[in-house]
Amino acid sequence: MIALYDLMLKAQNGSALDVMAKQFGLAQQQANEAVSALMPAFSEGMKRSAANPYDFSSFLKALYSGEHAKYFEDMTKAFTPMGINEGNDLLSQFFGSKEVSRAIAAQAAQMTGIGQEIYKQMLPVVANTLMGGLFKQSTSPFFPGMPQQSGDNPFLAAMQQWMEATGMARKPEPQTNPFSNPFNNPFTQAFFGTTPKKEAQDLFADNPFAKAFADMVAGMSGKKPETDAAPEKAETPADSWSKFVNTLFDTGLEMQKDYQKNIEDIFDTMTKQAETGTQKAPKAPKDAG
Repeated sequence: MIALYDLMLKAQNGSALDVMAKQFGLAQQQANEAVSALMPAFSEGMKRSAANPYDFSSFLKALYSGEHAKYFEDMTKAFTPMGINEGNDLLSQFFGSKEVSRAIAAQAAQMTGIGQEIYKQMLPVVANTLMGGLFKQSTSPFFPGMPQQSGDNPFLAAMQQWMEATGMARKPEPQTNPFSNPFNNPFTQAFFGTTPKKEAQDLFADNPFAKAFADMVAGMSGKKPETDAAPEKAETPADSWSKFVNTLFDTGLEMQKDYQKNIEDIFDTMTKQAETGTQKAPKAPKDAG
């Protein structure tokens, strides 16, 4: 998988920073700092919007229902009224409210010294661009700069690996030498009429993604997965899902711990307020140094 920061830099055929710098009147180094400062927020927001398989299905619906790829290919389209509107819709899904977006802009401004108003304008652009990049990565077998074998899809491959690791999808059976068994090849089977009968169809096995959702939610509701490992070492479905989501939406950056903590606090504050029914804006961000 391509980390979010690297994915962002690949936009516009690798000219993302140049486009951002020109649009917002920044030096290229400033544009890089601005993008870097926003990546932890998008990573955190995406992870929380995919906190469980059912939430992830909503993310996939947004991913494949929009036309965000055009913003990844041509970022200037993200600055149009339509682009801004679509970007704000994504921000609502990732961040939950305008208050969170404003708090993130304020935190990033304090971190980099770049104006908060610039960040407010930049947020929907980055949202569109990242979503377009994720869409391209999920559908194209030949993503630029991604070493892979022909026909591989890194996005879906990551999902498949997770499902196989948790036992929610069948691992591909190892290929055998057709000549090791003279009756195990289509020619002899056709000649002697020894074609093996197909087993009864297993709907869950044929649709492992659906089964993954069902089993995962059951596990999160308190049903412990069957395992031979000691209970204290057994990985729960929730743990497995968390690892998958963390890999999928990794920032690709090492940020200051205080800054990362401040970003998480913004989301935690709004989550608590939503649970208690209050509608207060997050507290002013702490100085991240």
